[in-house]
Amino acid sequence: MEFVSSKWVLPFLFTLWLLFSVALSVEGLKGNSKVRGVNLGGWLVIEGWIKPSLFDGISNGDMLDGTEVQFKSVTLQKYVSAENGGGSDVSVSRDIPSTWETFRLWRVSETEFQLRSTEGQFWTCDGQGSSVSATTDAPASSGSTFFIEKLNNSSRVHIKLQSGIYLQALTESQLTADYQGIPGWDDNAATFVMTIVSNNLHGDFQLANGYGHAKAKEVLEEHRNSFITISDFYFLSTHGINTVRIPVGWWIAFDPDPPAPFIGGSLAALDNAFSWAQTYNIKCIVDLHAAPGSQNGMEHSSSRDGSVDWPTSQDNIDKTLDVIDFLASRYAKHPALLGIELLNEPSAAGVSLDILVSYYQKGYQTVRKYSPTAYVIVCQRIGNADPLELYQANIGFTNVVVDLHYYNLFDTFFVNMSSAQNVDYVYKSREAQLQQLNNASGPLLFIGEWVNEWNVTRGSEQDYQSFGKVQLDVYNAASFGWAYWTLKNDRKHWDFEWNIRNKYLEFSSFSPRLQVSGVILFLVFTCSYLFLHHIL
Repeated sequence: MEFVSSKWVLPFLFTLWLLFSVALSVEGLKGNSKVRGVNLGGWLVIEGWIKPSLFDGISNGDMLDGTEVQFKSVTLQKYVSAENGGGSDVSVSRDIPSTWETFRLWRVSETEFQLRSTEGQFWTCDGQGSSVSATTDAPASSGSTFFIEKLNNSSRVHIKLQSGIYLQALTESQLTADYQGIPGWDDNAATFVMTIVSNNLHGDFQLANGYGHAKAKEVLEEHRNSFITISDFYFLSTHGINTVRIPVGWWIAFDPDPPAPFIGGSLAALDNAFSWAQTYNIKCIVDLHAAPGSQNGMEHSSSRDGSVDWPTSQDNIDKTLDVIDFLASRYAKHPALLGIELLNEPSAAGVSLDILVSYYQKGYQTVRKYSPTAYVIVCQRIGNADPLELYQANIGFTNVVVDLHYYNLFDTFFVNMSSAQNVDYVYKSREAQLQQLNNASGPLLFIGEWVNEWNVTRGSEQDYQSFGKVQLDVYNAASFGWAYWTLKNDRKHWDFEWNIRNKYLEFSSFSPRLQVSGVILFLVFTCSYLFLHHIL
């Protein structure tokens, strides 16, 4: 048998080494590495909990869009109710409030509101002497807007039509617009006790509609210019971060004059981010965080009232694809672009897999019109959904990534866990699932959101450091990489910069596990070379 000349052995082994390095890297990242990223959350898509002070100047700020309220007649001692959740008359007949007795506000002004039932119908009243019904799927041009007058430092309210006629509850069967005169705040038929059940939505819609266009523009311009700056990119570049994931809303495609109530200016800020990223050799993932109609009903999807209307209208889906087209066409050739995420956290309860996969497939083709190599990232549905469903969906052929979000929060499962149990859960359950997905054929795996926070109420500094370390150890193995949520946050343990400066998180830009694997394989290749060189 004729042996191959030894002069070809070293090049052959070096080629194997290069193939191994590429297999463990993400195209476009410096140093054959994977994504070590941070989310720029709360910047171009508003989440009030990240920076609560943004909402401090809104008058009547406890009654923003989406606030859930209940009304109880002080004379009948019964709750106002939309029978069957909507579709018929409004009564005043319930002793105990539940879903039918809860209404979501659509804010028209500081004191004017439209009220939506749980099934989606709006209060309507045709005028003096008429009763109130909840039968229209959209607010009527007249008769669907009501003034809610509040007694200072009290939960007592009056409700009146724009014509000035007050509603009253004389019988349990109906709510009527026929109170004579102006009611006082004593126990009369036009006085109700209003309970605010929840006031959880503080997104772009609530901010812009709460302030009004002029003031909202002023607030958002200051926020966009100061919350994230070029100095933040310098900080990230010097602390092992090579990628930023940037949430954007669908209205960015209409800048500088997006549909009301949204405020222009986010596109210019995104352009700045790309420029800063290029300066410091950082890559950008543009993440469509908020789609028309909302894909999950949360504030970070810019939902007006908690409804999930994105999948119910083909027009919403078509508009979303247009946004992806806009983003891809604008940034595909930019050297800082790494990928485009087609939709953040669609709801498993509100978005069917068939609709989502169809959208993802079309979104993939849209990106590929402009770039053959940009990563196309698809997010797992939140709620009761198996991430393997996206690996089996045949979304695209090249550079497809599945985004999975890992939080030891937002679920009663984690409520009573100790710090040690949280750490153990990441090592056992998270790592097992991550390995399963890494081994699945098809897309790469991205832990696109995680945080060094939990439900442990008295965690020590060492506890947090251990939790951060285990997450880094495990998530470093994701085939595409990870991104921390978020760079800056009013809550310190969610704040990446605070965690780094205070040494709650410590890491290098490369995975320790991958470095060890690389060293082992390099030694194997070297030994093989020496052995072959010797025998040849």
